[in-house]
Formats: sequence, structure tokens, C-alpha cells
Amino acid sequence: MADSAQISDELVFLPLGGCEEIGMNLNAYGYGPAHARRWILVDVGVTFGSLDTPGIDLICADPDYLIGEQIDAIFLTHAHEDHIGAVGLLYPRLQTKAPIYATPFTTELVRSKMLERGVDPRWLKPVALGGTVVAGPFSVTYVTLTHSIPEPNALAIETPAGMILHTGDWKIDPDPQIGGPTDIKGLTALGDRGVLAMVCDSTNVFEEGESGSEETVKQGLIELIAQQKQAVAVTTFASNVARVKSIIEAAELAGRSVCLVGRSMHRITDAAKAVGILPRNMEFVNEADASSIPAENILYLCTGSQGEARAALARIARKDHRNVSLHEGDCVIFSCRIIPGNEREIFQLQNSLADQGVRIITPRMVKDPIHVSGHPCRGELQRMYQWVRPEIAVPVHGERRHIVEHAAYAKSLQVPQSIAPRNGSLVRLAPGKAEIIDLVPAGRLYLDGKFLVPEGAQGINERRKLAENGFVLASVVIDEAGDVIDGPVVVVRGFSEADGRLADESLDELDEAAENAVQKMKRKTRLEDDLVEREIGRALRKACDSTFGRRPMIDVTVLRS
Repeated sequence: MADSAQISDELVFLPLGGCEEIGMNLNAYGYGPAHARRWILVDVGVTFGSLDTPGIDLICADPDYLIGEQIDAIFLTHAHEDHIGAVGLLYPRLQTKAPIYATPFTTELVRSKMLERGVDPRWLKPVALGGTVVAGPFSVTYVTLTHSIPEPNALAIETPAGMILHTGDWKIDPDPQIGGPTDIKGLTALGDRGVLAMVCDSTNVFEEGESGSEETVKQGLIELIAQQKQAVAVTTFASNVARVKSIIEAAELAGRSVCLVGRSMHRITDAAKAVGILPRNMEFVNEADASSIPAENILYLCTGSQGEARAALARIARKDHRNVSLHEGDCVIFSCRIIPGNEREIFQLQNSLADQGVRIITPRMVKDPIHVSGHPCRGELQRMYQWVRPEIAVPVHGERRHIVEHAAYAKSLQVPQSIAPRNGSLVRLAPGKAEIIDLVPAGRLYLDGKFLVPEGAQGINERRKLAENGFVLASVVIDEAGDVIDGPVVVVRGFSEADGRLADESLDELDEAAENAVQKMKRKTRLEDDLVEREIGRALRKACDSTFGRRPMIDVTVLRS
């Protein structure tokens, strides 16, 4: 009986987010028989809304499959939004009291996010760098890596069925500006012990070579900033504290004071000070005082590197920032890359600045590097596989093309097995050959105002339709005998005439269509609200298509006299 019970124990991996997009990471590991698995979660992140999701800023994975399961702990690898941004949103939804483990810098940021969402942070437990936590059948050790944020970690997850290395986000930086170097000795030791599976970052799998060091970026920024004669603004990812530190040092060497512009810059630097990553006494110029400093002696460190409309740099470009303005001959340095999908917003931002005579400097315009990626290129992936030597490669953190290419690349590096999961793929890692044994629900949740709603929520669909085709409202007053007392009155929004004016006045075709629909109804039919709404709606839909070439959202209201 003991042997059969042991055979029924399975080790499974379940990505619910991050395997069909770069972002929104939510991973789960389960151990035990299928009917009574024990689980740990790794990272609970967000992605961001786009033009396809009007009114939505944050999107996260739907954890519905895990609700009611035995979750022993949640582990966070590092403090990027796509790994921690949904903790405050999803922790209450999971209906668990599982502790949340993170290293000190990540803990500092997650605590503020939980409080912001009204979630009790007492379940948040700091772990020392290199620390080990036992949670149910799992023993998890934090392994130091390098990335574009302080305290990035891989997780060495020991289970009765074997060891898993979950890399989180990483690169190999030989000279990181903050924190220790990649723990090559520790990774090699894990490989010597035997690693069953490595679950690994796929972001730069199409890029040859190495991603580069933050030290080279620091030197490039020092030289570039020193060359500028007027005010300088630099924008970068606020979470890259090493980059922020390099920009500050470059400014100081150029005789410039630094003004932080944007809430995220203040939040990140405050967290870095709180845990000793930045000097606690480091001071910055207040926004309100920055304009009194000569242009050649000020540097603005701004949020908004991806063209975000509400971020500091976009407001400066629109000239509606209350304290900061740039002038002809000033320059803006983009110490960042363009995240795919953000091209339109970034180029609009840069065009607005250029139109004001502000010079734009991007990484492609200068000889020395002013940005390097935080993710591994193929050369770094090859080295990691040589150190760890897993039996199974499981690519994550990528779009479908990244995942498939990474799985193939791992096979070319003589990894015996590779799996290319999707969100919702339940992957059995042991016993036996690794394989996808089920596909579980893996939807998305949108933060719509104060509420988390499913991706097919009616309100969002209506917003899309309103944005694409406009809105028609018709109202009619009918008495108890079925006689029309007033109307129908038709109002439209979002329609244009040929000369560009709003189509408010020349709606004769729509008015006539609605009136004809009512007149054709029998008196008895007019007594049924649903029938009246349907007939008027049908007539207006047909008239909108023939007159304006549009299929708007239509709302018909029947009032009774």
C-alpha cells in the first residue's frame, strides 16, 4: 500500500501567467496525489492595459483553479511589477493565509502595495539573501542572481521527487552596480547534486551573445551627461536602482543636482534607502525648487520611459507638469529600450519634445552604451544550462514564439527533455517523462476601477464598441392604450458628418427609421416594452449601417405615460 501511495505522488508545474506574454507572471508547483496536492506559488505579477482594453490599467492572471487548494506559501523572486504587482489584488481572492516570502528590498515594496490595496501585510515574511524556507513538502532556497533591480533571486526548490531551479528574471552581469554577482558556485553545486527541471526566463532567446554590464552603461552615461550644456532629463525604468544610482553619480560628476520627477522614482529610492541599498542620507532637489537652479546644474530623473500618458515625462512634454518644464536646447536621454507594443506612445512623446526644440538621445544614437537588457541572451542561457545541467527545460516568461524557440534551443544544448507550456498547461515533471497532462482554466482579470473583472466583462466589451462605432440612444413615450405620446427621439454620440462636424443635427434618416418602426407596429405590440425596443433597435441598426457605415451600440428606452 505504501508503494502505491508513493507512486501516486506527482510533482507538477502550472503556469497561469507569463507563458503567452512577457509579464503577468503567476506560477504554481504542486506535489502529492492529484486529489490532494500541496502547492506553492512563485510570483504574482501584472501586465498593463493597452488600446485594446479601454479604461484598464492593470491585468493579472486568474487564479481561480487554485482557490480552495492547499497553498503552503508564496515566494517572490524580485520586485518588478510583472512579478509582484498583483499580490495585493489576488491574495484575498486566493482565500489563503499562506505566508508570502521575499528578500528585504522586495518586501519593502510589496508591503506598501498591500497596504495600498487594504490587505493585511502581516503575512509578508522577509527572507535573508541566500535563506531557506520549508513549506509543506517543499524546501526553497534563494540563490543570488543579477538583473535590472536589486536582490534578484532564483529559487532552488527541493521536493521528494527532485530539485527544480526556478530562475525568475536574470542576466549574467560581471560587474553589477548593486548587490553581489551571480552565484556561479552555488548554481554549479546544484547541478552537481542533480537538477530535475529548470524553469527559465525566455525574454532574449532570439538575441545572440551577452546582454552587457551595468558598469559599461555607467561609463557611457558619465561621458554623455558631461557633454551637455543645458538642462538634462534622463528617463529609465524606476525599478532599475543600479541605473538610477549610475545616473545620480554621473550627474554629480558633471556638477548637476538631481531632481526626482514621478511617484515611482520616489517610491523606489525610498525603498532602496530603507534597506541600505542607497545611502539613507542621499538628498534630492525638490521639484518646486528645481527651476531656481541654473540649467547647466540640474538633472531631472523622470518616470515615463515607455510614453505612459500619466507619467512625469509625458506631462512635461505636454507642458502640463506643475513644476518642471524643458526648453529649446535642453535634452532628454532615454536610458532604456522600447518595450514592444509601446512604440506609438514613445514616438508621440519624443515628437512632442522635439517640436519644442528639446533634443532626444536614445541608445542607438550614441557610441557608448547607455542601456543594457536585464535578461539573458543566448550566450548567457548556454552558460546557465552548462552550470545547472537540468534533465528538463521548461521555458517561461515569454510570448509563444519565445517559449517555442527556448525549448528548441535547450534541446540543442543537450538537455534531455524540454516542454513548451502555455498558460494553463499542467506539466507533470515526475515521476516518468515530463509531459503536459492537462490544460486548466487560465484566464485574465482586469482591474476595472475598484473591481477585478473577467476579461470578457460586458462593461469592457461595451467600451470597445463605443470606442470603435459610437453610441445611439432612442427614447419613445407610449401610453397604456399603445398610442405614441412623444418621440421617438434619437441622439447619437461619436458620429461625424463629411465636413467633420458632429452628426447631431442631420439625423433625418435615423429619426425616420425609428418613427417608421413604431408606426408599423400594431397597437398591441406597442404594449410590450421588449418588442418595441427590439423593433426600433433593429431599424436604427440598419439605418446606421446604410447612412454612416457604422454599427454602433444602440440603447432604446420606452417610457410609459
